[in-house]
Amino acid sequence: MTDGAGGTPARVVVADDQTVVREGIVMLLGLLPGIEVVGAAGDGDEAVRLVAELAPDVVLMDLRMPRCDGVEATRRIRSEHPSTQVVVLTTYADDASLFPALRAGARGYLTKDAGGDEIVRAVRSVLSGDAGLSPSIQRRLLEQLSEPESSAPAEAPDGLTARETEVLVLIAEGLTNQEIARKLHVSTATVKTHINNLFGKTGLKDRAQAVRYAYGKGLVRPPGL
Repeated sequence: MTDGAGGTPARVVVADDQTVVREGIVMLLGLLPGIEVVGAAGDGDEAVRLVAELAPDVVLMDLRMPRCDGVEATRRIRSEHPSTQVVVLTTYADDASLFPALRAGARGYLTKDAGGDEIVRAVRSVLSGDAGLSPSIQRRLLEQLSEPESSAPAEAPDGLTARETEVLVLIAEGLTNQEIARKLHVSTATVKTHINNLFGKTGLKDRAQAVRYAYGKGLVRPPGL
């Protein structure tokens, strides 16, 4: 395995749907020691394809992308190409972005205000088996983990059925409707019905709110490092 530190450069793929941002990251990485950019992708599907073709050491992964977002792409890469590590590089540091990405298998998480040195450290860390987290993300995880433990309620909140609660937990874990359907052995239409019902009972408007709700109700615990 490459280590990007005085030896063979770490081979990196960059995934970001904004062309200017993607090209800027590639340009920055080209100036950093121990890193070689071998490919760039405009969405998650393309990132997975490039990993299959190029077998990079690390993917720097944006989260909000069309067709296939960063969480789904991370899950596919870690499942299909486990020798490739993923470091999230995103604008978002909220719980609804952070925890699903870590659950999907990302070993690093940086915000886009990270400097070159911080990116190099994250790449080296994940290749050595450690977590590559920015200081702000580390603080957020510590805050979550140091909060008093809340066990799952004896009864589902807001009148949710057991199956609706199960679907809510899977949403919080970052699964898509199709993945939830496969896991529960039901149709995608059935999953959508459960989601519509649980949104109606809880007053939730979107999946990001659902993630926050699930954590707030103690249905899901933050992932450990």
